[in-house]
Amino acid sequence: MKNTRAFLFDLNGTMIDDMNYHIRAWHDIFNRLGVTISMHETKMQCYGKNAEVIERVIPGRFSDDEKNTMSLNKEKKYQEAFRPFLKLINGLDDFLEKAKQQDIQMAIGTAAIRFNVDFVLDGLHLHDYFNVIISADDVEESKPNPETFLKCAELLGVRPDECIVFEDAPKGAEAAERAGMRSVVITTMHKEEEFTGNNIICFAQDYTNGLFEKIMRV
Repeated sequence: MKNTRAFLFDLNGTMIDDMNYHIRAWHDIFNRLGVTISMHETKMQCYGKNAEVIERVIPGRFSDDEKNTMSLNKEKKYQEAFRPFLKLINGLDDFLEKAKQQDIQMAIGTAAIRFNVDFVLDGLHLHDYFNVIISADDVEESKPNPETFLKCAELLGVRPDECIVFEDAPKGAEAAERAGMRSVVITTMHKEEEFTGNNIICFAQDYTNGLFEKIMRV
């Protein structure tokens, strides 16, 4: 891995195993609004910015201001439910420390709003590991558009081919491939067969079992 200078992490489902809480929060909101939608279909719609999720499920019904209000209310509901279980995915604490000791730059590139990013980084005292944070508030186009990861690389001062992206979702892995970056997939929510990219180094349940060393040998 001689040409790798940076690790770019998605947040939800990649650093913390919280996607079921997001899905349940959206499912509850949509059903209260009279939308008949299954948990599985809600899961399939849970990517990109919150306003995009709302528009995909309930097109043309709400103004931008109304979507922003719904988004914030949804995140408050999610945070209240998930706060007692807030922790890093197994092995990530040691993984981050190893990367820091080897001078690998790190960034977060997520479709979450900054309100949720800070909920995680403040709650787990992680700010010192990340030189750059790109949230939904910082991009025009959501994943699978590569804008999120390309902005991370630009602000870190590294080339796309010097980055490895950590993702849990097919749309995120696609965004990494479109950015010209390799990726590692954490299988918290999606199975290996759901991913089709040629840029994936490996799949892993978490960050244990020598994942850091395995990546370093690639």
